[in-house]
Amino acid sequence: MEYFILIILGLIAGTIGSLVGLGGGIVIVPSLLFLSGFTGLFHHVTPQMAVGTSLFVIIFTGLSSTIAYMKYKTVDYKSGLIFFIGSGPGSLIGAHVSKYFSTDSFSLWFGIFMILISLSLMIKKKAKQLDKKHTGIIRTFKDDEGNDYTYSYQPWAGIAIACFVGFLGGLFGIGGGSLMVPAMMLLFLFPTRVAVATSMFIIFLSSIAGSVGHVVSGHVNWLYALALIPGAWFGGQLGAFINKKMQSKTIVFIMRLVLILVGLRLIYQSAF
Repeated sequence: MEYFILIILGLIAGTIGSLVGLGGGIVIVPSLLFLSGFTGLFHHVTPQMAVGTSLFVIIFTGLSSTIAYMKYKTVDYKSGLIFFIGSGPGSLIGAHVSKYFSTDSFSLWFGIFMILISLSLMIKKKAKQLDKKHTGIIRTFKDDEGNDYTYSYQPWAGIAIACFVGFLGGLFGIGGGSLMVPAMMLLFLFPTRVAVATSMFIIFLSSIAGSVGHVVSGHVNWLYALALIPGAWFGGQLGAFINKKMQSKTIVFIMRLVLILVGLRLIYQSAF
């Protein structure tokens, strides 16, 4: 029964994570904590185990999604590699710090963090209206409708932000996408589809780095990970396919909704 639930959970997490570029950890981590606290299943799961197992599984979601988005030509590899310079070390540090969290404090801060990120997406439309002067690394993208987009960023700023994002990803087991996608969209004006696809590429790389710390610390439940991976892999492909069919504003709406629901659920769990 446990492993059947994990297979389905992996599929849901992989699909949602790939669809909106959040990696899937925002589903796996709170789900494991919920099942451990409110059912007889997974009673031995700790926040550290949930994070470590989730981050390891996200490697496969990230790889699967990246392969899918490669076919759609929406991955900005150059930007992804630059951001990984910061997110890789940040993930390692976050993985180390995560072992100092208690269950209640973990759920509370994770929940608040999710809601704040969701609220930040509300100003995306206003950010688009800003007359930004493009400097540093300048990139262009043409969507399927023939619309041209230009976005840019300073490498040092991108690396610094990615380091902070990687730290949070390693800390919370979410792969960093829940902050990297909004950061790319709000600060650097990445097109939504490029931000999502590039985020999954970064998540794939940073999750490998972050998992090292959790593996060394013994935070990965290998049986649970093996049950989650098949669903996460196919979910990564499915999410990328659905993303291709959706309008950008719909993707952003789903992203905000998921973040708010997860955040409220975790705050409730912490309080009660």
